[in-house]
Amino acid sequence: MSKFNGFSNGKPHVTKIPSQFFHELLPLIDDLAELKVTLFCMWAIQQKEGDYKYLRYSELRADESLLQGLQVIDAEANPVDLLDSALEKAITRGILLSTHISLNNDNVCYYVMNSERGKVLIDQLNAGEWRPLGKDEIEILPPRPTIFALYEQNIGVLSPMIVDSLKDAQDEYPVQWIEEAIKIAVEANVRRWNYILKILESWKQEGRSRETSQGHIEQHKQYTTGEWADFIES
Repeated sequence: MSKFNGFSNGKPHVTKIPSQFFHELLPLIDDLAELKVTLFCMWAIQQKEGDYKYLRYSELRADESLLQGLQVIDAEANPVDLLDSALEKAITRGILLSTHISLNNDNVCYYVMNSERGKVLIDQLNAGEWRPLGKDEIEILPPRPTIFALYEQNIGVLSPMIVDSLKDAQDEYPVQWIEEAIKIAVEANVRRWNYILKILESWKQEGRSRETSQGHIEQHKQYTTGEWADFIES
């Protein structure tokens, strides 16, 4: 049996472990490899920087200390096989969340802890809200506001009628169209839903051009003058 020589003097580097781990999760774990991988992931993910922290499978497989820790469980087993089995059990038990991303012609697996923040991160990955940084490194983009939040932040108060109108628009038009139409309304200083809706309707009927926002503003000035003026002001 190998012996541990004790913790070093001085201020130690601390890994935070939620109390739920000890009184809810620990009694459920019946596999030593799963326990070791869980503790390792809790430590490793806290070494990451930034708001959105994840682990890649390639990182786990390349970590010699983790593989050595798994090897002592069964000297005859392949430690990578033990790692794969432990990860699968941790995902099934709900300790980890994972998803795969096609990156640089490779299928890369990412892991996060099963927490509220981890769920948001997985949703962001699955929605494609990320951009590549390196070989298998990615940057998670901030969550995009819903069209309801976007309206409230830029146009005005969400009345029940406006909420229903936004829901109908969301069913009929792409979200990107609604976001762009709100942006045009703000830049044109015409902060009214009817103006936004007319832009969406014109795009649906005539096709959405790829002009600049300023071009869109000029194009839709007709909605604040002429035959549409009364409608837009209402």
